[in-house]
Amino acid sequence: MRNKVEARSMEISMEKERCTSKRKKVLNFPKKMKKILKNLWIVGKEDPRRVIHALKVGIALTLVSLLYLMEPIFEGVGKNALWAVMTVVVVLEFSAGATLRKGLNRGLGTLVAGSLAFFIEWVAIHSGKILGGIFIGTAVFIIGSMITYMRFIPYIKKNYDYGMLVFLLTFNLITVSSYRVDTVIKIANARLYTIGIGIAICLFMSLLVFPIWSGDDLHKSTFTKLQGLSRCIEACVSEYFENKEKDKETSDSESDDEELIYKGYKTVLDSKSADEALAMYASWELRHTRLCHRFPSQQYMKVGSVLRKFSYTVVALHGCLQTEIQTPRSIRILFKDPCVRLAGEICKVLSELSESIRDRRHCSPEILSDSLEAALKDLNTTIKSQPKLFLGSNLHGDITNKHLNGDISYYNDTNSNDIVSYHNDNNSNGCVLGQTVEQNDTVSPLPLSVVSLSSLRSVKKSAAAIGEKRRLRKQLSKIAVMKSLEFSEALPFAAFASLLVEMVARLDTVIDEVEELGTIACFKEYDKTVEVRVEKPVDLVVGD
Repeated sequence: MRNKVEARSMEISMEKERCTSKRKKVLNFPKKMKKILKNLWIVGKEDPRRVIHALKVGIALTLVSLLYLMEPIFEGVGKNALWAVMTVVVVLEFSAGATLRKGLNRGLGTLVAGSLAFFIEWVAIHSGKILGGIFIGTAVFIIGSMITYMRFIPYIKKNYDYGMLVFLLTFNLITVSSYRVDTVIKIANARLYTIGIGIAICLFMSLLVFPIWSGDDLHKSTFTKLQGLSRCIEACVSEYFENKEKDKETSDSESDDEELIYKGYKTVLDSKSADEALAMYASWELRHTRLCHRFPSQQYMKVGSVLRKFSYTVVALHGCLQTEIQTPRSIRILFKDPCVRLAGEICKVLSELSESIRDRRHCSPEILSDSLEAALKDLNTTIKSQPKLFLGSNLHGDITNKHLNGDISYYNDTNSNDIVSYHNDNNSNGCVLGQTVEQNDTVSPLPLSVVSLSSLRSVKKSAAAIGEKRRLRKQLSKIAVMKSLEFSEALPFAAFASLLVEMVARLDTVIDEVEELGTIACFKEYDKTVEVRVEKPVDLVVGD
């Protein structure tokens, strides 16, 4: 009896849990629907053309469905109208170039395969039953092997792979079926007509109803990447010379500036596959202007390639902000003005290139102005005026000691016991780790028992002190590198400045490719009377 009561109570509790879970699902359903609708809104807001493309596909499917819905048309086409619906679903792509590529591949593949299959059937009929079967089998083997091998050719695989696949499928279906079915050629002709109707509807919707051109997307992507690099460099320099110090607890979380920097060069580095696809689709778009008859997709690819190489220096520049050993602000401030000026000139050149591509005009002949050269000379003069920071001296050692005042100094013993000695520094607040042995003295291995300082014993006995010791050891490794080289404090800044100079050197390649693009694409000439609005300021404003 007691077991029955317990089983009943368990059933009641399980039933309550089911009811509770169902109630939660019902209550969470509006939230899930709201989240789904929000995601749909974000997708359409990012690119409103997606909404237009969805409506175009819906209209195309409605038009092709009339082959079934309207009785007079259905009597002429029959059940083969299904091939028109399949063609619309498969062929109609987002951009006009992609639709042209798939539509022409499907149409030409079906037409050539049908014509070849008709020829092989005619030869097989006039060769007799046995020889005809042998001829069909041999033709299927040779053509199937040849087409499959041709699909491995890079150019064919890139542009005509879908057409080859359609050709192989259509040819085998018609050729093999015609050996047993006499009306297969008539069926193939009817299907060819319906496929042609589907392709025509796709081309009409893609080319004439709010067309989306891959060439325009590639053009926009190119000048957007230049703008992103300009903002990225500006943010890097601003963060490097800003007043606030970096907090270790918040260093892992990316700030808004770091997110801007990261997105700036990540967009350029990750754009290769997208640019290749856009360039391939743009090559199928048969648009032409008064002078240019083809879209210069390959030159856009070259511009994207040099921008990726240029962005490598931006990535390295961003890495200078995240190094473990940083140049003290007292040293950085000495070189702030020339670095900010040089970075501003680089941003000015990148913005000018972006504006020229966006407006489809040639760059200014004075894009590499005297201001850029003056900024380089100013940085060079400033660096030469502080030779002790880069060559090392006793004075620089004083600067290093001043910078480490109140922090942890180190001494790493060379023996296997890792002996560390502590002492109280009267000039600092609190207990710090000091160097008790001169650098020129010979350090002999000492057993652990020799170390009799009370502070060291307390560290060994306390678990909290052990954690503190581990934390100190991490700081020791960083400071050890700084103390090993007298001029190590200036090395991070030297890397930062050299990257800015490297950017100036790489600007020539970017400018040459952009000018070549303007020549091939027939950009309009630069007009001095028209004032060009540059989005990025010439001089960066960095807080003191």
